[in-house]
Amino acid sequence: MLLIAAAPLLSSGPSAQSARDWPSWRGPNRDGKSLDSGLLKEWPDDGPLLLWTVDSIGRGFSSVAVADGAVYTTGDFDGRLFIFAFDLNGNLKWKADHDKACTLNPPGSRSTPTISDGLLYIISGYGLVGCYDIRNGKPVWTRSVAEFGGAPPDAGCAESVLIYNNLAIITPGGDKCLAALNKADGSTVWTTAGYRAQAQYASPIAFVHQGLPLIVTGTKEGLVCVRADDGKILWSNPWCAGNTFNCTTPVYADGYLFWSNGSRIKGGICLKLEGSGTNAAAREVWTTSDFASFHGGYVIHDGFIYGNHANGWACIDVKTGVLKTQARAIGRGSLCFADGMLYLFGERAGVAALMTCSPEALQIKGQFSVKGTGPSYAHPVVAGGRLYLRYENNLYCYRVSAN
Repeated sequence: MLLIAAAPLLSSGPSAQSARDWPSWRGPNRDGKSLDSGLLKEWPDDGPLLLWTVDSIGRGFSSVAVADGAVYTTGDFDGRLFIFAFDLNGNLKWKADHDKACTLNPPGSRSTPTISDGLLYIISGYGLVGCYDIRNGKPVWTRSVAEFGGAPPDAGCAESVLIYNNLAIITPGGDKCLAALNKADGSTVWTTAGYRAQAQYASPIAFVHQGLPLIVTGTKEGLVCVRADDGKILWSNPWCAGNTFNCTTPVYADGYLFWSNGSRIKGGICLKLEGSGTNAAAREVWTTSDFASFHGGYVIHDGFIYGNHANGWACIDVKTGVLKTQARAIGRGSLCFADGMLYLFGERAGVAALMTCSPEALQIKGQFSVKGTGPSYAHPVVAGGRLYLRYENNLYCYRVSAN
């Protein structure tokens, strides 16, 4: 394991970054948006300051979670899937063997760890769900999607566990399409009924609409919405049903729900949530071919959707679907939002970039490259004034704070 100390580093105490953590897939609210502020608005020619690099986390596409003074990710090597925990200086705290390595195409780890109340949750490519103590990596409980009659999709399970209150939400697929487990002991709290669909590669999100807590995810048969407390099916939408890969996680803001896919059926759909309680419904507002995101995702900010479209980037109006602007930039990739800017990470060649977040124009304000080979499906993460990039076997940490 190679560590490169490029600058004085922050304390790695347990509360050092608690106000600006990134505890799960797509951040604290699963919307791709960091709560960080005071960040650089432009990068130097050679990129932001490198703090440290770890070069032996194994093959994989898992992004990182940052919580309680530590950084978590997963990787496959020697035929096994390992969970890694590093302190904020890049030193290994512990690693835990979770399951056999995923050899489905493309081989490598998939799920991003979720951290909640001192516990870590993960799903292997073959559907083994695990809970671990973040202090030492000791296992707490395991379950399998097979217990619910589900099975991994063709390219393996890639979702990240959703924590909602005391529940750990997963998508086994099949007749019990979604399941809620007690996050402390793994016991089953509820499973859905009356909606059958194969699991795909999106992760579920939770939000409150008109006072009702909801959970929405993408499946092989399209979108499905359930009541968070008991799993009752409220509505479903068949857009993208039967698609080859339904990869991206839907995003919700101000009554609108957006989902995009860039595989075979190319484009996006926007739904307006209406009604309340058991009368909750979702009305299709518009569809578009101007926003087709394969895996890289999107964010909603100030009434506009920004994200990966085909081999570039686009901005569209949430309410109308009208394309506002687009840019080739670094080509297809993934993104996150922080402090009014977009952080991009290319699918090829390890190119990272900082881009403006405006419906007027998408302008690059700096870019650089990290080492690695093959495709990169890991998303960039901004937490505690730092940018984390995972490419193949490598994990990079950069300082992006302005001070």
